[in-house]
Amino acid sequence: MNERISTNRSLVTYIVLSLVTCGIYGYYFLYTLARDVNIMCEGDGEETSGLVVFIVLSIVTCGFYALYWYYKLANRLAANAPRYGLNFQENGTTVLMWYLIGLFVCGVGPYVAMYFLIKNTNALAVAYNQSKGL
Repeated sequence: MNERISTNRSLVTYIVLSLVTCGIYGYYFLYTLARDVNIMCEGDGEETSGLVVFIVLSIVTCGFYALYWYYKLANRLAANAPRYGLNFQENGTTVLMWYLIGLFVCGVGPYVAMYFLIKNTNALAVAYNQSKGL
């Protein structure tokens, strides 16, 4: 069963709705992001863990798992881009560096990292939908 993947994720929407819902939308966003990436990258031998694992392991590891999750997600997107005729410059290292070092640049680094994840997921979704005729 092929389902159309959302291609209109937005950093501004992510930020605004996360603020308005006191962070609840951020978790919903991560849930849909992981679900869609698992659909688009099916058959690559990897799986992006879901929301429950993300929350539990992030709490247990004092947030380090969340960094690992973002790193793995960005690498998975970059590794699967050629399947759809794409090439992403931003991989897990780029996202991780923006997240960590960018905290010292007025705190905008995590938002830049999320922008890269959103941009690459949207691009992969467009190519996926076209390849499936959706």
